[in-house]
Amino acid sequence: MANISVSYNNTIIAIADTKGEVLAWSSSGTLGFKGTKKSTPYAANLVAKNVVEKVRKYNLVNLKIVARGIGPGRESAIRGLAASGLNITALMDKTPIAHNGVKPPKPRRV
Repeated sequence: MANISVSYNNTIIAIADTKGEVLAWSSSGTLGFKGTKKSTPYAANLVAKNVVEKVRKYNLVNLKIVARGIGPGRESAIRGLAASGLNITALMDKTPIAHNGVKPPKPRRV
């Protein structure tokens, strides 16, 4: 299972086995991207390729993808995992949606 956590600031991908033990993880910050470059689609694609290279030694065949959050790197992270040659069995969206819980922050004045 691949857990993709995407925000407006970073992209984190963790691949776990069927027991839930993390085999490999990567983020755009660990690849050396800093600041606003961490949230780009290019960085998310490189994160996906990096984490797949780390997992090659475990001989994974099937992959279930769970995506959380919204951000610019979401689509390209999923596409990067799909292009890796692994068989994607499921694609789930578990983005948390607030039901009028906490008041959102004030917009920035630039």
